[in-house]
Amino acid sequence: MLEFKQIEIEDKVWADTLLKMSDFRGAEYCFTNLFIWDGIYQSKIGRYKDFLLLRTGSAPDFRYLYPAGTGDVKEVIELMIEDAAHNGSSFTIIGVTDQTAQELKSLFPDRFNFNTVRDSFDYIYDSEKLISLSGKKLQPKRNHLNFFASNNNWRYEELSSDMIAEIKDFNHEWCARVECKKFETLSWESCAVEKCLDNYHLLDLRGGVLRVDSKIVAYTIGEVINSDTVVVHIEKAFSEVRGAYPMINREFLSRVAPAYKYVNREDDIGDEGLRKAKESYYPIFMLEKFYAKLF
Repeated sequence: MLEFKQIEIEDKVWADTLLKMSDFRGAEYCFTNLFIWDGIYQSKIGRYKDFLLLRTGSAPDFRYLYPAGTGDVKEVIELMIEDAAHNGSSFTIIGVTDQTAQELKSLFPDRFNFNTVRDSFDYIYDSEKLISLSGKKLQPKRNHLNFFASNNNWRYEELSSDMIAEIKDFNHEWCARVECKKFETLSWESCAVEKCLDNYHLLDLRGGVLRVDSKIVAYTIGEVINSDTVVVHIEKAFSEVRGAYPMINREFLSRVAPAYKYVNREDDIGDEGLRKAKESYYPIFMLEKFYAKLF
């Protein structure tokens, strides 16, 4: 029988090893995301042989992440099905992409119903394009960036652990301005961001801070997620500071992403404002996600 447990920072070492074996590009396949969002999604982690497992929610509606690692995929999914049945739960796999959907259909013909989950699609960008903001479509972004550079006494700094308290103060001010408490998704995100900052050094993340006259006006945090992709977990700026968003994007990615083909800016969680913001950078493709529910 499979065993699931609370996700702890010490799990990062073995989890990263198994995640690297699959080389998945989806934002779910990153220990940071599994760790910082565990409370919101009631997530538990598990290991079976060389597979990383994740179970979210509660019975009778457990959901399981498509397993990451190497070995007999059919064997481990059959054990996941048994785990759901043992707990009186339906069986649904999340984080399924076109690639893993085909594998699932081949291993379990006519046993799963697949439904697209638009709110979970990851926005994938060409790394060079996102750094340079070249081309006619991105001219407005360059205009905002140039305005920021010309009208502010600014500097970019690598995010270090001794800045965490200052960044938390920025977050509190940012949340007050956008009224986080009025929106469930922003309240959830605030909890995840706080956990990320509390464990910034232990998670081995990269980040950057943008200052105007020594005050933080934007910051971002990300990391390498697989062999060809950098993922951006957090990007926040004071919206009234024109150009702060494209500037923090450029400065961070120009240092972290040049050796990688893609940048994953994660999903939009169904928020229309966030969707428009992500679309405005013109992703080269969307990483589609499905729920696969056992008949």
